[in-house]
Amino acid sequence: MRTASITRNTAETEITVEINLDGSGSYDNKTGIGFFDHMLDQLARHALIDMTVRAKGDLHIDDHHTVEDTGIALGQALTQALGDKRGIRRYGEYHLPMDDAQVRAALDLSGRPFLICNLELPTAKIGSFDTELVREFFQALTTHGGITLHIDKLHGFNSHHIAEAAFKAVARALRDAVETDPRKADAIPSTKGAL
Repeated sequence: MRTASITRNTAETEITVEINLDGSGSYDNKTGIGFFDHMLDQLARHALIDMTVRAKGDLHIDDHHTVEDTGIALGQALTQALGDKRGIRRYGEYHLPMDDAQVRAALDLSGRPFLICNLELPTAKIGSFDTELVREFFQALTTHGGITLHIDKLHGFNSHHIAEAAFKAVARALRDAVETDPRKADAIPSTKGAL
């Protein structure tokens, strides 16, 4: 089974992440940040990755450390669960519409972290959630998951819809990338022989 459990404890946060790449998309995420929990739920559900996140952070300061450190732990969990990446499809991309918003995500589980994030969220907050933290989460996820990720807003004027479309698009792209390729289930998907 392609599973992982990561615990990350710092002076700012205490985080545990458990994932199963071959799950059904079940989730149980509690970070103390309502909107962020909602986004993590979308990520799990639409990637079909079972996910449990528990985070205690210095929310009396702001949400930044909790969101970023959750992204770090989730990226580490993906790396652990994928192992040598033998048999995976490696690439994924998805265009996702959500009401006024349309977001495209394309990713490569290359081991080479790089993020292009063109979301241009029109408001500074979604409820009490700082919209700049959407990018912070994806930066931490890509850096610690060894993912090349491009996210582009094609349309959209509602910040909630844009952010949610981004998480769902990344989820669907990730779902494709981590799935086993039935034509090459025993091979590492690279001419180099390693990822």
